[in-house]
Amino acid sequence: MFGFGLGGSRQKHFYLPEPQTDFIFSIISEEFGFMGIMIVSILFIIIIYESVKIALKSENLFGKYLAFGIIFMISFQTILNLSVVIGLIPVTGVTLPFLSYGGSSLLITLIEMGIILNISRYQK
Repeated sequence: MFGFGLGGSRQKHFYLPEPQTDFIFSIISEEFGFMGIMIVSILFIIIIYESVKIALKSENLFGKYLAFGIIFMISFQTILNLSVVIGLIPVTGVTLPFLSYGGSSLLITLIEMGIILNISRYQK
């Protein structure tokens, strides 16, 4: 239920290819258990839900389309990575937004969230 604890994962030692990038969700699930999976999933759902609300409230048509495109990219990347981790599709090399190791992926995701926050600034 609560996993092996922080740093207690056994799978990251030569069992998973790229545990710090593509398979970070499996390490989180092993170390923090079901509760860790639920917390990470709920946080992604909250981010996507709030971003959709921002996009729907946007008065500017370009801002609305831009926000929906960014939301789609983040949600598709999340679903694709989680599908790889649970074994539904072959390994694709797509990182989990906000969590996977890698500077360029994290930088682009944070820029996307900054754009969404900027769109939310100009609403009623």
